[in-house]
Amino acid sequence: MTASHHPGNHEQISRREAMRRGVCGAAGMIAAGSVASRVLAAPAEKTPEQVAAELKKTRDEAAKAKAKAKKVQTKSVIQVFLWGGMSHNDTWDPKPGTGYDYLGEFDKFIPTNVNGIQLGALLPNLAKQADKYSLIRSMTHGNNGHETAAYLMQTGHLPGGRLAYPAVGAIFTFFKKDQYKGLLPPYVVMLEAAGRFSEEGFLGPAYKPFATGGDPNAPRFEVQGIVNRGIDDGRQKARRELVDKVNLFGYGLADVPEMAAAETARQNAYGLILGKGREVFNLESEPTELRDRYGRNTFGQECLAARRMVEAGVPYITISFPGGWDTHSNHFATMRNQCASLDQGLATLLGDLKDRGLLESTLVWCTGEFGRTPKVSWEPPWNGGRHHHGDVFTVLVAGGGFVGGRVVGSSDEKGEKVKERPVYPADLLGSMYLLAGIDASAKLPHPWGLDAYVLDTENEGMKAAGLLEELM
Repeated sequence: MTASHHPGNHEQISRREAMRRGVCGAAGMIAAGSVASRVLAAPAEKTPEQVAAELKKTRDEAAKAKAKAKKVQTKSVIQVFLWGGMSHNDTWDPKPGTGYDYLGEFDKFIPTNVNGIQLGALLPNLAKQADKYSLIRSMTHGNNGHETAAYLMQTGHLPGGRLAYPAVGAIFTFFKKDQYKGLLPPYVVMLEAAGRFSEEGFLGPAYKPFATGGDPNAPRFEVQGIVNRGIDDGRQKARRELVDKVNLFGYGLADVPEMAAAETARQNAYGLILGKGREVFNLESEPTELRDRYGRNTFGQECLAARRMVEAGVPYITISFPGGWDTHSNHFATMRNQCASLDQGLATLLGDLKDRGLLESTLVWCTGEFGRTPKVSWEPPWNGGRHHHGDVFTVLVAGGGFVGGRVVGSSDEKGEKVKERPVYPADLLGSMYLLAGIDASAKLPHPWGLDAYVLDTENEGMKAAGLLEELM
């Protein structure tokens, strides 16, 4: 066939040649497209979940390497529990320029002895000690219930499951039981239990905290079961001597193992009441000037008693702040009063531990179960209050292997949400366990034989963003 004589057509081809060229051209285009797709295609983007998982793995590995390189492990822990939840905006994480609806009466801010770290004006003494502690300004769990948020913060597990997990103090007691041989209980709470749940969990009564009761600021710190109200030491000693004189049955069975064990327990009890155990709580033996520096109030003297218990080797001490921080109403007046004693007592405790060479082996952490809403509720019935806020708040950590003078993470411009580097309860407690040489993946003994671990974020669905390698 002859092609038509179109002005633009300069070549005549057969039908077979036309088909051949068409097939070759199509194949070439397909081949070229395949090569181009291999050359030009970008690598598949990672999902946010994949990025977060890789970042968590990197942080965990770095934290473990740093902890392994440290010369001293955490020997004792002092937990300052601000039950009720303290406002982070007014204290650890101030937000200048956010206006009266967010600042209220607290629109003054102060520098610390670490460049770049600023606090609310309610904490002048702690501002001078910022080199000794670090602030986690991106703590989060999103839970706004007192009991459930306290459970999260003190166990690192989600509430509502079929297992009641032990609090961090009970975990320390369990893993340190073979190392601690002191007379005092290994897990002490001043003055009342730290949370609104059973701190020992399924570990049982042997790991229940010993609550002191009493008041360390009173002329005599009457610790329940150790210092009896209305009975002086001389009378207690006379009672003991009388029991020894009439205990003829005990003398005759002294070699029986059960009786020997009972006698050991009795001697330990007397050691608590009349011996070295009792002396730990005798704050009158401390210099008056030092007691004044801690503050002549209940919290200040609790801090002093905690330092003395650290010296006695007690593994875990909780100070449950007297009075509470649940400031739905009367917020500003309550904060002025509460922060004054917190600032004085905690600042002195950190300085005293440092001066005595104890801070490196003593981990101090201070937080409530959550923070407080950044925006003030001026309307009745609150009339200037802040409410529960678990989306973001601040935790102070010091000593025990944590470095001082740093800030981890940040909240947004008004302190309402996490802006950078979320830190979850499992990240915080996991870091504490790491510094204390406790395996966070270790299995715990459950009375029904159920699988239970120190921390079990993967199976439970508890969030984690990585251990606090930034502070190690």
